[in-house]
Amino acid sequence: GSVGVLGQNVFRIGDVEYDLAKGVIRLIREVDCKKTNLAYWAPPGAAVSMMDIQWTTPLSPETTGEAFLNGSKIRVEFDTGAYASSLSRRAAERAGIKLDSPGVSYAGYSGGIGRAQVKTWIAPVASFKIGEEEIRNTRIRISDQQLRVADMLIGADFFLSHHLYVSGKQSRLFFTYNGGPVFNLTARGSAGAAGDPAGDAAAAEPPDAAAFARRGTALAARREFERAFADLDRACELAPAEPDYLYERGIAHSQNQQPVLALSDFDRAIVLKPDHVPALMARAELRLTDEAETSVIEDLDAVARFAAKEADVRLRLSRAYLRADRLPQAVAQADLWIAAHAVDSRLGSALRERCFAEALSGDNMRRALDDCNASLRGIDKSDPRTAETLAVRGLALLRLGDYARSIADYDAALKIRPNDSWALYGRGIAKRRAERPDADADLDRVAKAAPAIAERFQRHGIVP
Repeated sequence: GSVGVLGQNVFRIGDVEYDLAKGVIRLIREVDCKKTNLAYWAPPGAAVSMMDIQWTTPLSPETTGEAFLNGSKIRVEFDTGAYASSLSRRAAERAGIKLDSPGVSYAGYSGGIGRAQVKTWIAPVASFKIGEEEIRNTRIRISDQQLRVADMLIGADFFLSHHLYVSGKQSRLFFTYNGGPVFNLTARGSAGAAGDPAGDAAAAEPPDAAAFARRGTALAARREFERAFADLDRACELAPAEPDYLYERGIAHSQNQQPVLALSDFDRAIVLKPDHVPALMARAELRLTDEAETSVIEDLDAVARFAAKEADVRLRLSRAYLRADRLPQAVAQADLWIAAHAVDSRLGSALRERCFAEALSGDNMRRALDDCNASLRGIDKSDPRTAETLAVRGLALLRLGDYARSIADYDAALKIRPNDSWALYGRGIAKRRAERPDADADLDRVAKAAPAIAERFQRHGIVP
């Protein structure tokens, strides 16, 4: 949803303090601070880690240093743009961690800026040491990526659990531990570092509503909901006419499985600001069903009116319209998003979903087939999404009357996901039209197990 990226050409203007636990990044000018401990926020006696970092240049602007994984030296790159820290597969293997080692589990695909999506795994490690801080018997995310200058990305999860100061003049990084999870491995985080927090996370009360909101959203990102709600409640009390704070609290309630409270906050935010796109989108998604009521469609239509033409939210909007069975609207929003995101790791998924909307509706079938083919070219055959794309292409081929190829795609999809009701029902229709005697087995199985899927096929004129 961002409109741009602030890179090292900005952060190299001076020193940088990262206090993401309070929602703040500061650019600081350092004067006469040689050999000074710049973790100025740490109380006397608190544990402060310091590590040397590589001198940066315009050609090598990255903030990099050394850490130790199971005693093996690795180079780490600090990158707030990475949502989670990740170790390269090659570095993991150098440290004796193999993908078939005990306790290693596959964690799906991950993507960031650009086209690439990479496989990831979660692996146990005996020790991860960075600066004076050591985490024992934890787990780390491994990815199949090739990093240009480092073995491991230290991402936003580490920044949320630490307070950091990057000194360009000293070529040093100072940091203290805030508490909580260090590495974001699942939706609920992972093991934290050993030792007590440095103390700044529990520092003086924020001075205003904005500061309460920043700290509250950071705590919610770490899933520390009790403290997050205390801060977000205070922000809403201090600034009751600010819709953004209500929206952020609504998102936290939604993440904490409290939909009624979330809807109440989204409602109040939209009353204050009827064109609040994030709140409109969040409210629609929270209330969305396969047969969306009129008020949900009104929210989606409002997002379509108010959002910028190239806005990232249009991909979510397309998916919501598709789920609500508003196929022309789903295609129109996908068209806008794809036109503005030619280089994006989600492009393959967007092409598959546009293919599905057009195949369901029976419109623009040649483009639908091209979309599915392009989506498949960008996916590893072992990726579980391959089955979904094959099933969608099978539907497009069914619409085009190419029953033999449609059945072949459905067979391939079902080989990966044997109980996929969409693929089973589509294959049954293709077999019936091809006059194959085994068609009824697929159709009857889905009619009993998932009648809503059969009804949706029939609603769009796709019948045996």
